[in-house]
Amino acid sequence: MRLRGITPIPPASSEEMEEEMRQAREDARCIWERALPLWELLDEKETKETKALFGISKVTNATLKRFAVRYLRTARSLVFPWFSPQDATLKGLKLLRVEKKGGTITYVEETLPRFDSYRNLFGLPLIGRRDTELVLTGWELDALALHQAAGVASLALPRGASSLSPTLLPYLEQFKRITLWLGEDLRSWEAAKLFARKLSLKRCSLVHPGNLQPRPLEALNQGLNVTKILRSAVLASHKSIISFRQLREEVFGELVNTEQVSGVKWARFPELNKLLKGHRRGELTIFTGPTGSGKTTFISEYALDLCMQGVCTLWGSFEINNVRLAKIMLTQFAGRRLEDQLELYDEWADRFEELPLYFMTFHGQQNIKTVIDTMQHAVYMYDITHVVVDNLQFMMGHEHLSVDRLAAQDYIIGAFRKFATDNMCHITLIIHPRKEDDEKELQTASIFGSAKASQEADNVLILQDRKLVTGPGKRYLQVSKNRFDGDVGIFPLEFSKASLSFSSSKSKVRLKKMKEEKEILANKIVEGGSGASKKP
Repeated sequence: MRLRGITPIPPASSEEMEEEMRQAREDARCIWERALPLWELLDEKETKETKALFGISKVTNATLKRFAVRYLRTARSLVFPWFSPQDATLKGLKLLRVEKKGGTITYVEETLPRFDSYRNLFGLPLIGRRDTELVLTGWELDALALHQAAGVASLALPRGASSLSPTLLPYLEQFKRITLWLGEDLRSWEAAKLFARKLSLKRCSLVHPGNLQPRPLEALNQGLNVTKILRSAVLASHKSIISFRQLREEVFGELVNTEQVSGVKWARFPELNKLLKGHRRGELTIFTGPTGSGKTTFISEYALDLCMQGVCTLWGSFEINNVRLAKIMLTQFAGRRLEDQLELYDEWADRFEELPLYFMTFHGQQNIKTVIDTMQHAVYMYDITHVVVDNLQFMMGHEHLSVDRLAAQDYIIGAFRKFATDNMCHITLIIHPRKEDDEKELQTASIFGSAKASQEADNVLILQDRKLVTGPGKRYLQVSKNRFDGDVGIFPLEFSKASLSFSSSKSKVRLKKMKEEKEILANKIVEGGSGASKKP
């Protein structure tokens, strides 16, 4: 894997990893012994309240017993065991607890061992050798509901809709038909389509989310016919051929779920949500800014924000090394200077390690084919949905010395565009601007070799750095292209040196439509004005 240019986890000796796994198994055994079956709690009232808390009032004790689900009273958590399929020994646990904030209910998961080593296909020991059909779910409680409501063989993926590790594929080889029912939102639907490619499209069917087809546990609670929903699953047919009949439900889903279609929202940049609406798979974003303006620092926070919300991210930093980049991101994650509080380093590093974040180990000029191969490997292994490449100029290395640089750039941008589309993976590509007058604002035309770049890109972001003679400079983020809905605009950024983070100013973001921009330009021509337009 290192030869492919990717490091999945920090290097550790086999002895250290073995000791860590042994300790995790021991901790899991202690928790398992303290946990009780739900029907063995102190009284019936406590059992009913606990079931209601997790939304499993209709899940029978017989189903809970079959899947060996327990309850840890001290942590108010359900406990799902990971048994070895070979000898039925306990290898680990997943704990699920409920947190209520106002009227919102969120489920919090913890695993032993930690997530990157947790490989439990929940329900696997119950699968018989002669079973040929399977339903794959994204949640343990969904697997319980499916078995109870439809009597089908069902398994839950350890990381839900975020990842299907290739190490799990051998356990799924015996099945001739696999139905993926991962959840009730469009993010789960996109994941199901990607997982079907790994599992072979010919044997996979997908349950499309909708009002009448919620996640399995909700379907059980609503009294819906789960067997009928499974029969309505659509075939994951050839990736290059599709009919409107297969697209019909997806089109309706996009009309109904406009918020989900717009993508994952940024938590740190609400003004960016107003312009771009969200971060969507399969798009290409071009980002540029003056030298020394903080492009890498901004994009690291931009990507970290999404990664903290479960967007599996691969960083390709060819300009600065991974140690320095990871230090920047860890500082942004912690929101403080850890140099002044070294005693907190391990605590924040442990939390940072849980993020679905990976780094390419390349540095300096690289061959585009090698980079694309590495990205392809990362998508397969870790279900990467966001790749950051910093920056394009380092792709235009030795192999293009005899080729026109603009032609080389067009080829590279075309390769990234194709990769994003084929793999439903968002690529954020940093490009240096042309050398221009420092006093002028950058425009889309300022991007080096801009014709192909601006045409192929779905989004163009420009970090404007206005260094004023009479005072300190101000930074702004400008969205100059937005293919999703056409909204473009500009908003100010504030930089905190202590946390190395940009936060949006409280000033109101200025939204403008493409047609409005054209009207302003037309008025200028009529009035004979040639100066740059003023922006807040």
